[in-house]
Amino acid sequence: MINRKAAEKLILALYACPHGVIGMSSDIPGLVETSTNLASVKMIDNHLIEVGTSQRSSVESQKDYVVNMVSLLFNLAGAKVTHSEGYPGWKPNPDSGILKLAESAYKALFNKKAKVKAIHAGLECGLFLEKYPNLDMISIGPDMTDVHSPDEKMKISSVGKFWDYLVKIVEAV
Repeated sequence: MINRKAAEKLILALYACPHGVIGMSSDIPGLVETSTNLASVKMIDNHLIEVGTSQRSSVESQKDYVVNMVSLLFNLAGAKVTHSEGYPGWKPNPDSGILKLAESAYKALFNKKAKVKAIHAGLECGLFLEKYPNLDMISIGPDMTDVHSPDEKMKISSVGKFWDYLVKIVEAV
């Protein structure tokens, strides 16, 4: 149970907190560039309320902007705001040399054009890019659905195909 004043501040802050898409990519039609997620509200130790949010963007400055927007909102409501590590941004590079090589390897191996997609997710590539800013990279993997949910599944038949593809790319490099 929380007191009325704290409950009112919490409800107002939750109502005002942005949730969802903040901006779309200007380079890739239909790709979400920046978003924020009002993820959870929990009672901790029977007297503290913890509100969890997460922000993502392929453009680091836009992620910082949304982090600051959400932080300031909860500061104005009287909350103590803390931050945890997140995934840094990774902007897709349609002119990537490794992408061109991977497309060529796919065509040679499967005799059809690869479907190149950009997704709005926290990928490890952003962590690598933080350490090696000039690294040219792509993200590939087997077919998966409902990732990071209790229903997460990987299509077993795609693993062998992915392995053959990865080997072909490494051979070409």
